[in-house]
Amino acid sequence: MKSITEIQNQIVENFELFEGDMESTLFYLMDLGKKLPPMDEALKTEANIVKGCQSKVWLNAKLEKGKVIFEADSNTEITKGLISLLIQVWNNQTPEDILNSELFFIEKIGMSRMIGGQRSNGFASMIKQMKMYALAFKSMGHGA
Repeated sequence: MKSITEIQNQIVENFELFEGDMESTLFYLMDLGKKLPPMDEALKTEANIVKGCQSKVWLNAKLEKGKVIFEADSNTEITKGLISLLIQVWNNQTPEDILNSELFFIEKIGMSRMIGGQRSNGFASMIKQMKMYALAFKSMGHGA
């Protein structure tokens, strides 16, 4: 199992291949979203909508064997790509590791240049929601 740091370094390397070409980068981001496993329609409820996102983003999490498993979907391809990056980093990690991790890949790949202000707020909301799940699982005493 790769660590959160290793996964982030891999993401940074993947984005560096585009050398700042914004169009290619956005296509890649949308492609990542298309690779996200489909979310069960039954989970696309009001309760699972991430507040603060312009687009509709559904996020669900469960704890399996001490690891957090995330599921997500969105009605726009770029947003789906964004949430897929976060899932790539935090899926199948312990609540403690999620809560203690610093997301350095966001700055290194120049995310703010790519997505602008409104989407940056939504992205921050996704991060916050994922950390809330991790915190809830940790407080249930299922931590390592």
